[in-house]
Formats: sequence, structure tokens, C-alpha cells
Amino acid sequence: MMAKTANPEQAPGIDLSDYNLGELKGLLFEVGQAIQERQRRDVAEARERIMTIARGAGLPTEKLLDGAAVLPRYRNPDDASQTWSGRGRQPKWVADALAGGKTLDQLKF
Repeated sequence: MMAKTANPEQAPGIDLSDYNLGELKGLLFEVGQAIQERQRRDVAEARERIMTIARGAGLPTEKLLDGAAVLPRYRNPDDASQTWSGRGRQPKWVADALAGGKTLDQLKF
């Protein structure tokens, strides 16, 4: 079912008009899977190149690629256990505080 062309530059010219809806959805699924696999492989290869360079430079590699924890910048004034770094989706307590007239500066700690 997978349509291939000899030249990747020609990919936009693939004729999909003879495919039924199920076949097109299957093709879309396969493309999504291929993209995810390619991304995983590319990240693994890049990670290995970085680690090789670090080892060659004598740098410690144990924590080199670990995601650095982002410290929280905001705290819920009603529940000090709830914090937010300011990255990603706003927690409900932040959205509620903003809707209630508070500013992010007022939530900083």
C-alpha cells in the first residue's frame, strides 16, 4: 500500500486519487509512525555524537543531557504546595487567579 517514488523531491507529486478513504488513513498512520521513528533515531544519534564530543573533551557526561529542572517562579497564595515554573500550560489555580484580577507578578515568590 505504501506509495514510494524514486526521488524524494517528487513526493508532492504522488497520485493518491485512486486510494479509498481507509487506505489514505492507513497511509497517514504509517507516515506518522515513520516520522516518530525517524525522530527517535535522529535524537539518539545526536545524543551519541554529543556524548562522544564531551568524552573527547574530558567533560563529565553523567548529567550532560539530563533535563535541567526548572525552578518554580509562581506559588498559589491559597495553597503553598501548588507551584508553577511559568512554562507550559497554566495550572487552573493560575488561570483562576488571573481571572480574579491578580497579576503574575502578584503570584511570584
